[in-house]
Amino acid sequence: MMRASGILLPISSIPSNYGIGCFSKEAYAFVDQLAEAGQKYWQILPLGPTGYGDSPYQSFSTFAGNPYFIDLEELIQRDLLTAAECAECDWGGSKSYVDYEKVYLSRFSLLRKAYRRFYQMDGKEKELQLIREEMEAFEKEQGFWLADYCLYMAVKDSLEGISWNQWPEDLKTRKPEALAKAREELKEDISFYAFQQFWFYRQWSRLKKYANDRGIKIIGDLPIYVAFDGADAWANPDLFQFDEEATPAAVAGCPPDAFSATGQLWGNPLYNWEYHKKTGYNWWILRMTHCMKLYDKVRIDHFRGFDEYWSVPYGDKTAENGKWEKGPGIELFEVLEEKIKDLDVIAEDLGFLTDSVRELLAESGYPGMKVLQFAFDSYDSEYLPHNYDKNCIVYTGTHDNQTTRGWYEENNRKVQKYIREYLRVKSGKDVVEAMIATAMSSTAGTAVIPMQDWLGLGREARMNFPSTLGDNWKWRLTDGQLTDALAAHMKDVTETYCR
Repeated sequence: MMRASGILLPISSIPSNYGIGCFSKEAYAFVDQLAEAGQKYWQILPLGPTGYGDSPYQSFSTFAGNPYFIDLEELIQRDLLTAAECAECDWGGSKSYVDYEKVYLSRFSLLRKAYRRFYQMDGKEKELQLIREEMEAFEKEQGFWLADYCLYMAVKDSLEGISWNQWPEDLKTRKPEALAKAREELKEDISFYAFQQFWFYRQWSRLKKYANDRGIKIIGDLPIYVAFDGADAWANPDLFQFDEEATPAAVAGCPPDAFSATGQLWGNPLYNWEYHKKTGYNWWILRMTHCMKLYDKVRIDHFRGFDEYWSVPYGDKTAENGKWEKGPGIELFEVLEEKIKDLDVIAEDLGFLTDSVRELLAESGYPGMKVLQFAFDSYDSEYLPHNYDKNCIVYTGTHDNQTTRGWYEENNRKVQKYIREYLRVKSGKDVVEAMIATAMSSTAGTAVIPMQDWLGLGREARMNFPSTLGDNWKWRLTDGQLTDALAAHMKDVTETYCR
């Protein structure tokens, strides 16, 4: 693995004038800054449309893109929207944090206007006609997931947003007559959702190419599970542990540990691995092929779940009564490696690891993850850099961690002393810079640093508090925070450690 480094920054955290980061000129400027800073990777979070809790790990589809990220400026340039219409919307009162409710209300209202004009406008007719033809080709190419997703979202909207397990029985269980009726009655809404996906993919593919042309590769993020309230579970019940009424037998979570006495109840549907095996893992091949078109490298979240997964009886209020069940193991990855050219995977192997998980990781050959913030809980931890091999990715922290400054400040004095001793610094104010240097100087093949750590930000810039709702996924970079001087410093550190 060639030594390289990159930055972790979600699309939602890019500056923009419209309440949330998107595929706008600011995203292209960020790519330019990464190149100037000598970076080779831009790691992002899942790109799917967010549902309950605004989490990118609970998406309405594993294949669809988030319409929040569509660049409205391009729609203005194409006369599908006006600058005044966009400026009049309430995007929230802060440039530093996303107000998801206001973004939702404003974005969908504007996108609906753009959709209607897209089909009604006479101006720029030749150019628009070419784009319409491009959209028709997109719908055919992506039909294996797009039709079900658009129908799902249209029906969901018509039923005031309730989850599909509460839909009328004939829609819930996908009776052909009911689906045909819904397609006819909701055809404009279905077309509207296809319109959103077309513009998302059109704009993302351009941004990714721009990054690749400047030597920046994209690291994407693939959650192991799909959301229960999503098109994947509704449209493909055979893939999951559902009964004939499409009710789960069990759901995903993790067992009680030192951080949670009752475990974590995630609620995602569990896979019917026997069915996947019978089909030659076809759905996984489609899913990973799709990912390798979206990204250059894919981080698979909760890798240990492919070895064993925690199965919690459906209806339980906590994860305490779950049990370990066997996953597909190396067979799945052997099939993916055979079927997908240039498959490039990072295994998220954090947490308590058994010998069998370690064996699966070794068999796969995928690089695992090392998080420096985990290194100081015990002496000679495997997360300390003197214990790394080259085939790993080192992070100071991830989206689920406190910022490094906040992490140090929240630790007790004994741990703080150990941190300073290991990093060879005398003052807490030097810890963040030393943590970055320690990660960059390590033997790990790749080092990825959250943008918040390069900026030295505290707990106000944390991205996610796991197992909580209401105050996550909000932090944003603001114009001017990533200065030319900081980019030059990043480049200097990068070159010093031959990345």
